[in-house]
Amino acid sequence: MSLSYITRPSTLNENAPLLIMCHGYGSDENDLFSFASELPEELFIISLKAPYPMQPYGNAWYAINFDADQNKWSDDEQAKTSRDLIANFIDEACNKYPVNKDNVTILGFSQGTILSYAVALTYPEKVKQVIALSGYINEQIIPENLTDKDYSHLSFYCSHGNVDQVLPVEWARQAPKFLEALNIEHTYSEFPVGHGVAPQNFYEFRKWLIDKL
Repeated sequence: MSLSYITRPSTLNENAPLLIMCHGYGSDENDLFSFASELPEELFIISLKAPYPMQPYGNAWYAINFDADQNKWSDDEQAKTSRDLIANFIDEACNKYPVNKDNVTILGFSQGTILSYAVALTYPEKVKQVIALSGYINEQIIPENLTDKDYSHLSFYCSHGNVDQVLPVEWARQAPKFLEALNIEHTYSEFPVGHGVAPQNFYEFRKWLIDKL
């Protein structure tokens, strides 16, 4: 299984910082790509399309199922498959394009954020920064023993809408404690919105990213 994607090349001819975008459940590669024109020109931007098509349109990184009592549960095996697909894609992109493999940022929204956390915490050597919008850490799709890995170079920007009706803000609020326990640098913000990215949220993470570049 390979991932399809769209790109916005960098103004740099070599060693460009790489930004990989992972959209949310039921969306596609064009969704987050709308941010691209507002982001620094030196970034080489790749927006991925999740591998599982949905009906009638959109894509998912993994299935979300509802049982008779309307309880939601995620297909964690599919999620792990997508996690590994993204990790492998990072290597492919670094080999194919004139980017700096030591300066890779993943930007996710919702389900894309859950996968972004999983990629960075499972394969920290492949990632430098994570922008985690409206998601949470699913401990079922990351390694059980996290003390084996070196996370010292990682940096996370996490944000959530405090009236999010899709993913409760309480889930997102666990992330700072989790990252702190691993001594991972992070910043966490909440905005008075639902399941989406407020303009002030965009400007804040853009400034954060520019400072990291």
